[in-house]
Amino acid sequence: MVFDGYDLIVYGTVQSSLISETGWGLSKATAGTIGSMAFLGMMIGAIFAGRMADSWGRRRTILGCAVVFSIFTIFCAFAPNAPVFGALRLLAGIGLGGLVPSANALVAELVSTKWRSTVATLMMSGVPIGGSIAALVGIQLIPAFGWQSMFLVAVLALVVVVPLGLKYLPETLAPASVGNKAKGKAGNTAGVPTDVVREPIGFKSLLRAPYLGISLLFALATIATLFAWYGLGTWLPNLMQLAGYNLGSALTFALALNLGAVAGSVITAWAGTRFGPIPTAIAAAAVAAGALVVLVAGPPVTVVYLMLVLAGVGTHGTQCLIIAAVASHYPGHLRGTALGWALGTGRIGAVAAPQVGGLLLAAGLGVNSNFLAFAGAAAIAAVLLAAVGLKLKSKSSPSPAPSTTGASNV
Repeated sequence: MVFDGYDLIVYGTVQSSLISETGWGLSKATAGTIGSMAFLGMMIGAIFAGRMADSWGRRRTILGCAVVFSIFTIFCAFAPNAPVFGALRLLAGIGLGGLVPSANALVAELVSTKWRSTVATLMMSGVPIGGSIAALVGIQLIPAFGWQSMFLVAVLALVVVVPLGLKYLPETLAPASVGNKAKGKAGNTAGVPTDVVREPIGFKSLLRAPYLGISLLFALATIATLFAWYGLGTWLPNLMQLAGYNLGSALTFALALNLGAVAGSVITAWAGTRFGPIPTAIAAAAVAAGALVVLVAGPPVTVVYLMLVLAGVGTHGTQCLIIAAVASHYPGHLRGTALGWALGTGRIGAVAAPQVGGLLLAAGLGVNSNFLAFAGAAAIAAVLLAAVGLKLKSKSSPSPAPSTTGASNV
């Protein structure tokens, strides 16, 4: 998750350098398009890796995705032109996109229901920690070694994270093919009953009763949340430079956003356990929307830092809580697919945000147009999550118990 967060911020840290130093002929609009390529890859990776994790197993999918994103992120440092750079970002994004649903499915199966929301949210704190590292590293590396050095950092994932994963990551779900061959033989899974393996999996099961309505709401809420979170992550350093700050100061604003997200992971983990993930997510999204609206007024720099911290708390906290809610709502044989569905379709927001931000700037609408767009997305997420809460409440009201196992696990 740290490398997922690093990748979120790394493009924002090098964007100005790519426009001014490479000779690739990038404008703000085309820079936004390239920024969207990684998120397009993440959308593809999340959708298919979630399904793969339910078929092939969590461990194998996580490690495969880690290898893919590491290799293609390293290659970005050697890109000769903008099209090749964009293609490499897309391929790296496929690996990154597959990590989040697979890792969350694994965590959901390793942790008891009581602590699932807390542990999943704390695990996702790796995302803003990675973003904070990107901002801090960028302040030192870019002036000294150029923008390429920011992508070479990914070699650490290849030589450290992958070997550690090979040694320590457990498998909680047997691959479907193994389970079907073994038919219940001892040792075919790590404590997973064979009747779970034989349950139908895939998007067809996810997008029909009793899951269709809630699946669509989760997807729409994730689209809105990721539009705000990834839009800020991609454009914030550049926005603050346009507002008159130098690169070092602009990166400290990105650091404030990500440190707020780290704090938000802890706060929302506690609040999600106490009040439930959906009510807490509604409040977090509202906080993010309010903080971004305040930025439009051009407050003093101290207030700007505070609002960015709150925006980090709200946007990332909301996404963590959505993930926790999805992991808890669906039964085990659909968990990876459901997480892949929500996060994969949600990447539509991540793909659109850099492009929309660039187009708003290219149209001459100024820095505030971006803040308003991201604030509006956070507000929409709060409304959609309120609809999720109402739907879950109606399903949990007294009624004849459904026969489908896991359908009432809210």
